Formats: sequence, C-alpha cells, structure tokens
Amino acid sequence: MKWQGRRGSRNIEDRRKSGGGKAAGGIGGVGLIAVLAIGYFMGVDPATLLNIAGGGQTTSSGPVEITQEDQERGTFVSVTLRDTEVIWTEVFKQQLGRTYNPATLVLFKGSTQSPCGGASGASGPFYCPADKKAYLDTSFFTTMSRKLGASGDFAAAYVVAHEIAHHVQNEMGTLGEANRARQSMSQGDSNRVSVMIELQADCYSVIWVRYAQEKLKTLERGDLGEAINAAKQIGDDTLQRNAGQQPNPHTFTHGTSAQRQKWFQRGFNTARMDQCDTFTAQNL
Repeated sequence: MKWQGRRGSRNIEDRRKSGGGKAAGGIGGVGLIAVLAIGYFMGVDPATLLNIAGGGQTTSSGPVEITQEDQERGTFVSVTLRDTEVIWTEVFKQQLGRTYNPATLVLFKGSTQSPCGGASGASGPFYCPADKKAYLDTSFFTTMSRKLGASGDFAAAYVVAHEIAHHVQNEMGTLGEANRARQSMSQGDSNRVSVMIELQADCYSVIWVRYAQEKLKTLERGDLGEAINAAKQIGDDTLQRNAGQQPNPHTFTHGTSAQRQKWFQRGFNTARMDQCDTFTAQNL
C-alpha cells in the first residue's frame, strides 16, 4: 500500500502520550455489545473482557513511551483514515445524495476510556456509536500479524476501514436500529444480528478497497490478498478453531471465514452500498 509521504486526517485524537487514564469503568448498552464483538474478533473469551470493562479497578501508570514504531503506525492510521474520508464522501454523494460526516479515530496505548466503557490493548479496536469515535491501540497490528496470521500494511488498513464502516452504519441509522432490536432478543438471535452487522461492515469496508484501487491508486501487488486473508483469519470458526475450541455457530458474532470472504468479495465486485444489505439477505 502506498501511504508514506501522503496527507493524513485531521480527525485523529492521539491519547498515547497521556497514558489514557483508567482502563475500565462501567459498561452497558452499546458498550457491552462492543466488548462481546471485540472478544470474538480477537478470539478472546468475552467474559475476560467484561471483567476488564466492568470492574473499574485497573488504572494506567501514567505517561507511556512513544516509540518510533508507534509514531509510524500513527501516521499510517492517519493516512488510511483520510483515504476513508475521501472515499466515503464521494460514495455518500454519488449513491445516497447525502453528505458524509467523518468519524474521529482515537489512538491510545495501554488503556483509555470511552462512553461505551473502558478499553485496553487487549480489547482490540472498536467503534463507539455514543461519541462517533473509533478506538485503536496500534499494537493490535502486531497481534494481527503474530497471533492471527494477518500481516501486512493493507491488512492493517482493512481493520481501520472496518471500524469506519461501523461509523457509516451509524450515520445510516442501521447500527442504532440493530442494537436496539438486540436488547429484546435471546442471546442466539442477538448473536445472529451481530453477524449481520459485522458482515455488512465487511462489505462496506471493501467498497473502500475498490475505490482506493480505482480512485486513489494506492494499492500495490499483494494488497488485495492481504485483506482477503485478514477476512479469513478473523472468521469466528477460524478463531475458535485456532484457540483449540470446537467451532460453535450459536456463539458466532462476526461470521465464519467463508461468510466474511463472501461479503468481502461482494463489496469489492459491486462497490455499492445497496448490495451490502445483510439484514434482508436469505443466505449470509
């Protein structure tokens, strides 16, 4: 991916030098949903994350060191975020006749807080609809490469694009409607709606890939393969199998590897938001 020397976004909130404050606090509503989704995204037991997010006991030790690698990752995320802003501004205008209002992306290191609850490096990236911000500890890119088998700068860019896709869902009203419906559902039905949310975000995020290829000319050979591999490696069945567990479809919250690759390909082939409607699809 061609990103060095390119312009970054102004919608970056860098909390890394401040140490982040408490790693956890009270959590409920969309925050609970976010933590459950994060757990399955990373292959981490959600109960562990709920203990982190609900206990309110863990605090940071003050300012943290920002390494050269941290600086580079921050610049990379900023450039990727701006690309999403350029592309979604165009997509909203062309396909919806609407104005796109960009999200803010919060960079943190170690821990931070959000209206959806506390976050730590272990909880992975997430989007909080309450403040319309995406949260990312860039050390997650190392986790992707070393533990999830999804390496490469474009795979990392795909993660940023996926969280911004949740913001797109929020702007459309889809995310709020789906999350409200989940509150009155059984756990199994709620998980199924979560899968629909995540697969739609996959589809939306790959509209970004298609536009980045055609409009921005930033893709290089092998980039698309990196993103497809990332979609495969973070399928619920693959994560559970790699964690030594028997895949349990009733607990899936993001979709199988095959489903994530399917909606990835659909978004790339069509580059249309109306083709990413997972909520009315007969087969996910």
